[in-house]
Amino acid sequence: MNYIRITRDNIDREHICCAMSGKQSLRKKEWLKQRLEEGLVFCRSEERGKCFIEYLPTENAWVPIRAEGYLYINCLWIAGAMKGHGYANDLLAECSRDAEAQGRKGICILSAQGRKREFLADPKFLAHKGFQTADVSDCGISLLYLPLAPDARPPEFRDCAKHPEAAPDGFVLYYTDQCPYTSYWVPRVQETAREHGIPLRVIHITSREEAQRVPAPVTTYALFRDGRFLTQGIQSDKKFLALAGGKADNV
Repeated sequence: MNYIRITRDNIDREHICCAMSGKQSLRKKEWLKQRLEEGLVFCRSEERGKCFIEYLPTENAWVPIRAEGYLYINCLWIAGAMKGHGYANDLLAECSRDAEAQGRKGICILSAQGRKREFLADPKFLAHKGFQTADVSDCGISLLYLPLAPDARPPEFRDCAKHPEAAPDGFVLYYTDQCPYTSYWVPRVQETAREHGIPLRVIHITSREEAQRVPAPVTTYALFRDGRFLTQGIQSDKKFLALAGGKADNV
């Protein structure tokens, strides 16, 4: 398999795997353009499909972690017909080579076990590739790392991510434009909440500084209910209504 790196020169004509067209793609591409200037790398399969890796220096990462001298993987996604061909190995190896070339101390990424794993990396695969657990949030999401230097200090969650907590009443949703599906589903969830009288506060994170203070280990999409972290899985309007139990003040 051949791979393509997305750059400022080709981003407008290349697809970005997880959102191949429409407004989703445009918003994601605008977000990427800004991050490319901060050292972000988006590498995808030459063949169209869900097969890519996205990473950047931790000092510019949109997550509340401490990981000086590391690269942080935003997303490593192989899906559908792309699975089972070793492409994840290729992409992770590319990230490792990049980290070593930059003199980085290691690589880190978020992961979780079982049902909590939605939209996160597979911990079994990462363990097989040498990743270790650096820290674990109270909500069960782990920060894994692959040390590349003998003096590599394990990364850690900031306190706000280690002990996630939001406003105590109703639903609270934090999200960024890093994932193209948020731009599609968040407005629909907001409309559903309004229609059914479900208390929902939505906080759109638009800067790295804001993201590094989010009270959750995941900033792409973090949904709370009555102060408790529920999921990083992006909800459709129907899933959100089911999660809310169909209960509302005016129903």
